Amino acid sequence: MGHVVLRLGAIVEQLGGELLGDAQLQIERLAPIESADAHSLSFLSSAKYRAQLATSQAACVIVAPALRDEAMARSVPGLPGGPACIVTADPYLYFARLTQLWQRARRASASAGPRIHPSAVVDSQADVDPSAVIGPLCVVERGAKVGAHTWLKSRVTVGEDCVIGARCILHSGVVIGADGFGFAPVRAEDGTRWEKIEQLGAVRIGDDVEIGANTCIDRGALADTVIEDGVKLDNLIQIAHNVRVGRNTAMAACVGVAGSAVIGANCTIGGGAGIAGHLTLADNVHVSAFSLVSRSLHKPGHYTGAFPLDDHASWEKNAATLKQLAGLRERLRALEKVRDPEPSDKH
Repeated sequence: MGHVVLRLGAIVEQLGGELLGDAQLQIERLAPIESADAHSLSFLSSAKYRAQLATSQAACVIVAPALRDEAMARSVPGLPGGPACIVTADPYLYFARLTQLWQRARRASASAGPRIHPSAVVDSQADVDPSAVIGPLCVVERGAKVGAHTWLKSRVTVGEDCVIGARCILHSGVVIGADGFGFAPVRAEDGTRWEKIEQLGAVRIGDDVEIGANTCIDRGALADTVIEDGVKLDNLIQIAHNVRVGRNTAMAACVGVAGSAVIGANCTIGGGAGIAGHLTLADNVHVSAFSLVSRSLHKPGHYTGAFPLDDHASWEKNAATLKQLAGLRERLRALEKVRDPEPSDKH
């Protein structure tokens, strides 16, 4: 990546916000507020960290309106014209968009090279948009399609007939379109063996999707596995065949989604959570880390399914008892009222 220097005024012209200070100030790096220097731009997302703001040596800090005066009152010896700040209602969101602007500038300043790395293998019958970047050791198989401005990092595999939309990022080791786990049992005298069910579907990924390192999305058995626009997947996630993930849903690392599950839009799935097959999650469902979703969730809300580890027999007994706790509590309350009735107001 190339070296980036952006004028402070140019940043505000593109991203908005209210600039206080020298618009000609040159910003050379983005940095945490505690380690930023007179060439850096940082941000403060919460007033509880305002003590760090008072001592920060950043040239400019992105702050909420309530902190503008404190941001400008700082002493930064390397800035003869004094510090600057960008005032915005949501500093964290502003900083997120700033990182995108910075990354675009880094790529533009880098030396122009081939958009398809010489070590990549792209089938002659694949369709790769001219603006897409195919990194080292990637494989794009026959009939696959990679959309505009999509970036495949190193060692990404896109299986045959799979579609990747525009402006996607697939990190190293991602596999799109491996066979789904489908086998029919064949019982014989010497035991059960497994007959492979050929996976004849593909994977369709929408626009603006980001997929973390070593995540796998399996092709469908007949219909396609579908990842809709704006989905964000962390590292080491397994999406099984014929799953559908709705728009703007985000999953943290090590989530496992079993076959034919349908996950709605704007959901969040915490790290290490598991979703059983053939279930439906409504829009705006939020699942805590390490939870097991074993039934469909038809209403929006936050769900948690963690349970202490135990030997299996004890766990089954405790799990069965847990389901009865609410009823037992009501019965106990009724018994307490019979034993200790409330005092009467009558004399």
